[in-house]
Amino acid sequence: MLLLLLLLLPFIAALAAACMPGQSRDRPALIAGGATLVALMLAIAQFDTIAAGTVPQARFAWLPMFGVDLVLRMDGLAWVFTVMVLGIGMLVLLYARYYMSRRDPVPRFYAYMLAFMGSMLGVVLSGNLIQLVVFWELTSVTSFLLIGYWQERNDARRGARMAFTVTAIGGLCLLAGVLLLGHIVGSYDLKTVLAAGEAIRAHEWYGAVLVLVVLGAMTKSAQFPFHFWLPHAMAAPTPVSAYLHSATMVKAGVFLLIRLWPVLAGTEEWTWLLGTAGVCTLLLGSFYAIFQNDMKGLLAYSTISHLGLIVVLLSIGTQLSVVAAIFHTMNHALFKASLFMAVGIVDHEAGTRDMRQLRGLRHAMPHTAALAIVASAAMAGVPLMNGFLSKEMFFAETMLVGGTENWWMSVAALMMGLFSVVYSLRFISVFFGPLATSLPSEPHEPPRWMRVPIEFLVLLCIAVGVMPERAVGAVLAVAAHAVLGPTIPEFSLAIWHGVNLPLLMSAVALGGGALAYLLLRNRFGLAQRDRVPVLHRVKGAQFYESTLLGLSQGAAWLLRWTGTRRLQPQLLVLVAAMVAVPLIVAQPWQAFAAPNLAGADPLFALLWLIGAGCAVAAAWKAKYHRLAALALVGGTGLVTSVTFLWLSAPDLALTQLMVETVTTVLILLGLRWLPPRLRPAHLAAGIPRATWRRRARDGLVAAAGGTALAAASYAVLTQPAVPSIRDFFVLRALTEGGGANVVNVLLVDFRGFDTMGEITVLSAVALTVYALLRRFRPAPESIAIPMQQASDVDPAIGQKAGQQARDGYLMVQAVYLRFLLPVMGVIAVYFFMRGHNLPGGGFVAGLIFATALIVQYMVAGTEWVESHLRLRPHRWIGWGLLTACGTGAGAWLLGYPFLTSHTAHVTLPLLGELHLPSAFVFDFGVFLVVVGTTMLILVALAHLSLRSRRIPLDAARIVVPPAKEIG
Repeated sequence: MLLLLLLLLPFIAALAAACMPGQSRDRPALIAGGATLVALMLAIAQFDTIAAGTVPQARFAWLPMFGVDLVLRMDGLAWVFTVMVLGIGMLVLLYARYYMSRRDPVPRFYAYMLAFMGSMLGVVLSGNLIQLVVFWELTSVTSFLLIGYWQERNDARRGARMAFTVTAIGGLCLLAGVLLLGHIVGSYDLKTVLAAGEAIRAHEWYGAVLVLVVLGAMTKSAQFPFHFWLPHAMAAPTPVSAYLHSATMVKAGVFLLIRLWPVLAGTEEWTWLLGTAGVCTLLLGSFYAIFQNDMKGLLAYSTISHLGLIVVLLSIGTQLSVVAAIFHTMNHALFKASLFMAVGIVDHEAGTRDMRQLRGLRHAMPHTAALAIVASAAMAGVPLMNGFLSKEMFFAETMLVGGTENWWMSVAALMMGLFSVVYSLRFISVFFGPLATSLPSEPHEPPRWMRVPIEFLVLLCIAVGVMPERAVGAVLAVAAHAVLGPTIPEFSLAIWHGVNLPLLMSAVALGGGALAYLLLRNRFGLAQRDRVPVLHRVKGAQFYESTLLGLSQGAAWLLRWTGTRRLQPQLLVLVAAMVAVPLIVAQPWQAFAAPNLAGADPLFALLWLIGAGCAVAAAWKAKYHRLAALALVGGTGLVTSVTFLWLSAPDLALTQLMVETVTTVLILLGLRWLPPRLRPAHLAAGIPRATWRRRARDGLVAAAGGTALAAASYAVLTQPAVPSIRDFFVLRALTEGGGANVVNVLLVDFRGFDTMGEITVLSAVALTVYALLRRFRPAPESIAIPMQQASDVDPAIGQKAGQQARDGYLMVQAVYLRFLLPVMGVIAVYFFMRGHNLPGGGFVAGLIFATALIVQYMVAGTEWVESHLRLRPHRWIGWGLLTACGTGAGAWLLGYPFLTSHTAHVTLPLLGELHLPSAFVFDFGVFLVVVGTTMLILVALAHLSLRSRRIPLDAARIVVPPAKEIG
């Protein structure tokens, strides 16, 4: 439970921060910092346990049938990344308290940051690959919110969209790779997958798995050719950049490659795929960083370069290279977070990040300058800094694996080291020289606590560089054990290894980088360049934008040629596809058997002839009189209901009957929104020949669609008997579901999750209908004008409308029909209570009770219904969904999977033994949702207000169009 608390703390704090007032700064910062500090202390406290060889783990049942459980596990690697995420996160949150402006919605910022922190923790703590992918995609969503935090800026929106598109596509590739891994291994459990490395590498699908997983990692960690999104993410606030690009977002891909190194590494495919991408990334990133004029842009490209360095180390495939990759991941997080926060201070106090304008800042902010220079030295790999040690290990590994044949890798490593010195010198150049006088703001030192996070990180950079064995030796060993197993290679973190080739490479990189910087600055005007030489035309972002533009234009062309806003052409295409696809793909005539009419019942055939006649007549009558067509459609529904009853399906018959009742009333209300189809004058003029041709075409297509569907159904039903899933439910409905009604047990127990999804969709549809129609009114000529309202418009119109209403109303004493409400309410309760063992259930009971309410609406109007019943459909829907979800979540408290039902038998005086399944509560939630959605759609179609008390009585009644008007 400790790991679960560790994971949930950021999400809980995010919810609390989001509830703070919009102008509050201290309270959300205190909530965020406090929750992160508690989580960090909990994580640090686990180090001794993990160092002793124990892996804390928490497992919760989710989908045990598919081998998918919610698993949280913290080995050494997960511990290192957890501490990085929480430790740097806490420092960034403290820094953001002083960075963010009072004009910004600060609570929203902290909510996004904490949600992203929790998502990243979910990635590193996941012990199940499917669960890892879920949190992986959640990091993409939350990073999208963070990068686009300043949503009024176009660059922020563009950067957020670009980052989300690239990383989300990579997430889909990762999902496909994970599914293949699970299929190969037979489990998605991380521990099982890590133990099956040899079987995975020997499988024929290894290449596909490798490509898909590496694509997911490369898009997230901005590797070539997907590196272009990272510089555009600089539109985010600087605290976001410091966090995403040091310890979290871009490190997720690196974490994934390290985590799956025992499974996927050790092959030529792994080496060439990662090695090629990594070398291109580290060279391009470091070269582009030199010519950036924005300080954050320089750091963005340097991040890309260092990520390429880590990927190259992982591609080498030796155990020492993995140790070096983990070490440099830790070092990079320290100096890159401090550098980003230093840039934020410069931008915050000087008003610009443009290095062409900035100079001499050490005179105005000496403390910040000193911190930035030390962090830059770590980034450049200067001795006695943490970056020097891991970069020297990088040089050693490239020389070891390259030798004399693959010497190009050593040259690439040396060039990257040289370039890093150049852009590090370019970065610190803003602190030297005379102080600039034309800055937007007068630079000065920031508040004391805004500098504390940088000071702490720089101190760690120096501590690791001066005494690495004592500072990180044990931590690095624990992380390496988690990846490489119990036996890890000997590695030394000593500062001095004697004069060797890696040391000479470091010296060449430092000296050559300094000379190159001086040459570029003095001879080629480095500070005045506004584009990257040679490669300025190679822009991945331009390719991305061009691709999106091409897709948009293609979609517009396709929509222009195939799309229409008219419903009839859309239905024509759908029905035509319903005819063509089964004929082409399934070829049902091959399985079609000649009908056997020997045992046919003439009465049943007559019943279907009546239904077919109603359907044909409805299609014909719809051209002239919609009300008559609606009545005929109701006839087909009744025939269908009787058919279900004939075939011993009383549940379906009862449901069909109630659905017909409710939908008939709702469609009848909807008819008022439609204009008349044909006027008498049009009929007198005759119907155009084109109209007849169109109707003939539609009739033929409809008849063909119905025939094809009937033939396919008959072909399936006449197949030889095969083992059916029906037997499974029939045998287990009573013993495992606790009910004799197989249909109801199937809906609320075996497939309860599907039912919950269906009532959720039903609720969304009802709310959408209400939202669309509550402010919209039908055209005056398309509805009958109520008597009271018509007299206010024109006396003649009011007299005519009153006569129409009096001719159309079925005058029934409302006082008698009101007795139907309690009677139908009792019937609804009866069908609800018996539903688990006999025909009935929450859905049918909800339709019966909704019908009772509709009857009251029809005879008494909304005024009486509102004043006497006080219905609030929104609340019915809300309570129904909460009841259904609460029933499912209650199973978790007992240690069972979501929506697992239980049955109890209670004996009460007078009543005897009562059958009380937990599905009863779930079914009650279905009942509430059905009633609420039906009444809400009724209110929407009647264009009434839920809060209105002034609607005239007759305005809420259904008006039957007079017989003399056709339409």
